Amino acid sequence: MTRELIDRFLAQPRFAFVGLSRNPRDFSRMLAAEFERRGYEVVGVNPSDPQALARLQDIRPPVQAALLMTSSTATEQVVRDAAEARVTLLWMYSAGAGGAISEKAIDFCAEHDIDVIAGYCPYQFFPDAGFPHNLHVFFLKLTGTYPRQPA
Repeated sequence: MTRELIDRFLAQPRFAFVGLSRNPRDFSRMLAAEFERRGYEVVGVNPSDPQALARLQDIRPPVQAALLMTSSTATEQVVRDAAEARVTLLWMYSAGAGGAISEKAIDFCAEHDIDVIAGYCPYQFFPDAGFPHNLHVFFLKLTGTYPRQPA
């Protein structure tokens, strides 16, 4: 199921990026730039950034998917915004430690028909992502935790 959701997310030509940093050197900016290089339209959402939108509900036209690079605490509000904005697919980013993942938020999403990818980094699913991402994929596959393609 997780890989199907990841593939569905990556098939979205336009999505919200919640928690996109104002700092041009931040990893979130590098990830957004990589998505854009690959032809995606990334809509930045960050209430503390005047260059971004404040909430998912502000996006016009609306999006169906959002990548969350927030704290787990902030994620709990973002999922409520997602339900109000009718976002149907959320990717709670995590590259190790908890990241955006919140069990309370996941439960909320289940109750509101929002599909969730809990964990992983999109770089792990880009073709030709290069080092160090291919090394992360190698170890995930070695440990059996890399989501497999549907049969």
